[in-house]
Amino acid sequence: MLASFYQNVLEKYLNKAQLITLKMLVWLLQNQKQVRLERLAATLPLPIQQNSRRRHIQRFLTLNALSVVLLCFPRIEAIINQHFKVGSQLLIAMDRTQWRENNV
Repeated sequence: MLASFYQNVLEKYLNKAQLITLKMLVWLLQNQKQVRLERLAATLPLPIQQNSRRRHIQRFLTLNALSVVLLCFPRIEAIINQHFKVGSQLLIAMDRTQWRENNV
């Protein structure tokens, strides 16, 4: 369900219950193919009320352990280390986009 690299990284930052919640959410997203909080809460297999499941998902998704810095940067570093030798020159081009008034 989760790639082994992400499994290893996530085990460092999430406790056992949080890791199970993440696995359930990934499974639900693969099955439901919708990213609507209400739909996920309705189908999340936890023995609590739907509003409690919705709040549980909301709290979970705001965890600092799910930040881009903790999840994506180690993977990018691993890919770079795997494909390029230490000491070789590497140029990384970053592009940006403008969406309304936001620069990304």
